[in-house]
Amino acid sequence: MGESHAGDVERVAATQGLTDLRAPRPVTEHTQIHAGKVWDVVGDVVDLGSSQVLREYVAHPGAVAVIALDEDDRVLLLSQYRHPVRTELWEPPAGLLDVAGEPLVDAAARELGEEADLRAGSWQVLVDYFSSPGGSDERIVIFLARDLSPVPDDERFAREDEEADMVPVWVPLDEAVEAVLGGRLHSPTAVLGILAASAARDRGWSTLRAADEVAVVG
Repeated sequence: MGESHAGDVERVAATQGLTDLRAPRPVTEHTQIHAGKVWDVVGDVVDLGSSQVLREYVAHPGAVAVIALDEDDRVLLLSQYRHPVRTELWEPPAGLLDVAGEPLVDAAARELGEEADLRAGSWQVLVDYFSSPGGSDERIVIFLARDLSPVPDDERFAREDEEADMVPVWVPLDEAVEAVLGGRLHSPTAVLGILAASAARDRGWSTLRAADEVAVVG
């Protein structure tokens, strides 16, 4: 990072608070290296001003996840096999943004219904992050869902593949935090969502953002 740009970032942080700055650099060449079922691998030649560099990364549609919290401060986690890490992970309900134009909170509500047979009367944003910004453009928004009720039996989604074998458990939020800090949970949506929910609860839920505040970044 050049000296002048670093100075600009410092001034923005000082005057506006600590905030990531969206500042795309010009792309002079874009190549699709691999077209996948869910995501692609692409290469961009990026003009940094003083040099041009090739950056290869996973082009991802993005995802949402849901920390569903019941009246007893228990969080819902689902056991799901993740083949790249050869592990059954405890995760919150989550899914891809694979419906064109679907608002993020609607995608979260859809995933909660499909994976957990639940609806929520209250939705807020817990945390919003890039999962691996050095190698992927995947962005995940984690919502907090409360005021839960079951989906009627005749409206439930027929789960298949890895989702067919998911096992649901309700875990007290404090116990879930201990599992994260003890290194027993490794799913990023579980780790970040659980810690964010605990931090928000400690602040009387005053840090929660409106569910319609987030939108897909173009």
